[in-house]
Amino acid sequence: MAGQTPHHGAERALLEGFSLEMTGKDVPGLEEAAGSIPPGTRVNITFLGNEDLPMRVAAAAAVKRLGFVPVPHISARRLGSQVELEEFLGALETEAAVADAFVVGGDPAAPLGPYEDSLALIGSGLLGRYGIRNVGISGYPEGHPDIDDARLWAVLLDKCAALQEQNLQPTIITQFGFDVDPVLDWLAELRRRGVHAPVRIGVPGPAGVKRLLAFARRFGVASSAGIVHKYGFSLTNLLGTAGPDRFIGELAARLDQADHGRVQLHFYTFGGLKATAEWARRFAAA
Repeated sequence: MAGQTPHHGAERALLEGFSLEMTGKDVPGLEEAAGSIPPGTRVNITFLGNEDLPMRVAAAAAVKRLGFVPVPHISARRLGSQVELEEFLGALETEAAVADAFVVGGDPAAPLGPYEDSLALIGSGLLGRYGIRNVGISGYPEGHPDIDDARLWAVLLDKCAALQEQNLQPTIITQFGFDVDPVLDWLAELRRRGVHAPVRIGVPGPAGVKRLLAFARRFGVASSAGIVHKYGFSLTNLLGTAGPDRFIGELAARLDQADHGRVQLHFYTFGGLKATAEWARRFAAA
């Protein structure tokens, strides 16, 4: 485009093919936002303790019906039995022709059934049997509050290897953050360790500052005054809102395909699907 700087071109390229996240209860929000979301966008559907199987399956079916790609989450420790897992996978295959899933350990400290973590769920071999071809797994550029870094790296490598042995394509989706530095360091280390799977960097959609800080505390995300000021909000104005403009601009400017590999964005919408989709459309057009 005439007059477009390389920096803006990099931002637009990074934004292409972004994915979104919703809960099972967000179907009305998705319907409202649908006109602002590019057709074929991947939409992740969380696996929360206060939602049931029919609600999760209905959400996946709604994503499909609206012209997007459903990526249901499967929480290993929340599953009570293998039967429950197979019932969920079977319903997803039948109702929404799901070929993508995101596997996560889940919040419960003790598993409710036979799967102690996402690696155990992958190891069951059931995903591919029910038509799943692409499997998302978690990445933690800033570490995990309950798991040390050595263990995080070992498990990530084991999950990638287990998926590839089953001819399933891994994609890594990272926890969101406000600081580009640990993201770039983590990406470089990932590639040095021989993992070449595509990565989606987790980014918060535009939201209230208090809401962003609450989620940051919950997930162990660094939110010091210096970091959030660089991101674009102030701890002295908790009633304001903040978007990921600066974060994405800096990430786009500093990404190097040779060091960091294939990278896209994943938006944590925090209940604001329409706000996030409209922000992304405006940002890409700016």
